[in-house]
Amino acid sequence: MSDDHTHVQEFFTARAADWDARFPDDGPAYAAAVADLALREGDRVLDAGCGTGRALPPLRAAVGPSGVVVGADLTPAMLEAAVRAGRDRDGRLLLADVAALPLRSESLDAVFAAGLIAHLPDPARNLRELARVVRPGGTLALFHPIGRAALAARQGRQITPDDLRAEPNLRPLLAGSGWRMTSYADEDSRFLALAVRSD
Repeated sequence: MSDDHTHVQEFFTARAADWDARFPDDGPAYAAAVADLALREGDRVLDAGCGTGRALPPLRAAVGPSGVVVGADLTPAMLEAAVRAGRDRDGRLLLADVAALPLRSESLDAVFAAGLIAHLPDPARNLRELARVVRPGGTLALFHPIGRAALAARQGRQITPDDLRAEPNLRPLLAGSGWRMTSYADEDSRFLALAVRSD
């Protein structure tokens, strides 16, 4: 396991037990972002870096009982917290690295990724892996329940020009990774970039 993976696992393992309690009001933002993904009944969707599975209930509601919902995360403690919260009933949980997903190519209709991009050790390569598992024309939602400025303030830092989530950085990163950005929103209440997998 790389040092990046070890750091990510240590960071989230230490916070898994009280993660949901720290951010109790994020549910409506998750539901709104899932709605913007415009999933249909029967769709197959991955929650990449699912953490405690907060997106799994709205994803399940969007794809219905005939759809497939998979939550993948690198940190066992986060998946254990998802099980304790009962969210494993809404989707299959996988202990997996989004850089090497144990999923067939073009097997999904969409990927939802909340708070993921800042934790990717090789964003271009990792976004290409997400594109690999999505059919051409499938969608990607990069989401955070608060915007870049609000997140920076919460963390006691300033937004820097090299922030991957800044539109001038994110658009070419996605384009070079098999995605075409279709919308971008960075507001105090949320960050959401939607993209379509290129053919």
